[in-house]
Amino acid sequence: MTPRPAHHSIDYVELVVTDLAAAMTFYTEAFGWSFVDYGPGYAGIASPSGDGSEVGGLLLADEARPVGGPLVLLYSTDLETTMDAIVAAGGAILQLPYEFPGGRRLHFADPSGNELGVWTSQ
Repeated sequence: MTPRPAHHSIDYVELVVTDLAAAMTFYTEAFGWSFVDYGPGYAGIASPSGDGSEVGGLLLADEARPVGGPLVLLYSTDLETTMDAIVAAGGAILQLPYEFPGGRRLHFADPSGNELGVWTSQ
């Protein structure tokens, strides 16, 4: 049974991508994500818990959403290895790792131009 979402919690993050197959390949290679394929215009991001739920999705569109919206942050136990995986998978580092209260983080763009961040407490 899929767990019930918590009231008023962030439950799902959807990224608009310009090439669904390329986005799925990028996120699989860079972060090890798996997907639920719903056809040519959408793929659900499978939860890493393996319980059959989804934590987000990739929506195919003509262009990515404009910069300025909320910044999605991923967590990494090894920021440098994650940075190397992002580049190897075809992403671009927009901001090299920097320190902030609580750890370090970087910003990157996926192949569609979506900006995300990765942080670590290390």
